[in-house]
Amino acid sequence: MPRLFTALEIPRDAALSLSLLRGGLPGARWMDVENYHITLRFIGDVEGPTADDIVHGLDRISRSAFEIKLSGVGAFGNKKPHALWAGVAPSAELAALQAEIDRICLRNGAPADARKFTPHVTIARLRNTSPQELAPYLSAHGGFSTVPFKVGRFVLLSSRDSVGGGPYVVEEAWPLAGSRAAVGSGLAAAEAYPMWR
Repeated sequence: MPRLFTALEIPRDAALSLSLLRGGLPGARWMDVENYHITLRFIGDVEGPTADDIVHGLDRISRSAFEIKLSGVGAFGNKKPHALWAGVAPSAELAALQAEIDRICLRNGAPADARKFTPHVTIARLRNTSPQELAPYLSAHGGFSTVPFKVGRFVLLSSRDSVGGGPYVVEEAWPLAGSRAAVGSGLAAAEAYPMWR
């Protein structure tokens, strides 16, 4: 059973900016550029009927495209840092989309996500990196930001058990109103190949 989650994809220009953050940190295993994403809602390993119910609920989301930008860097795990991330500037549209997805997941049988939604892009997994080694990196890259980019769709991704995440597969994609992907397409069926059906 694949592990499922909803996410936003990172466009090429922003991914290039993120890739320039690679290097200069002991114990970092840098994410492959093609695996950059912003997780909206971790769903986990759910049975096929539950996954179908969630997908049908997500089919009914009707929201407009919006812009976000990446801003700042940080790490999860204060005393034992385990992940390095780039942050997302506050966005009311992003928060509203995530909250709606969360409600749909809960209503259709997905387990509650105990973690508070903190939008970010994981850029490296850390192993045996001390806070003292991490501090200079965070200080040097604290001013990181990208130009704003348009969020034209959100996706359902799957992953198999692996060390550090990826590769990820787009199972379904939902265009947002006003994006090029939304013109005459409804659900982006050409990119939808659910493995649980």
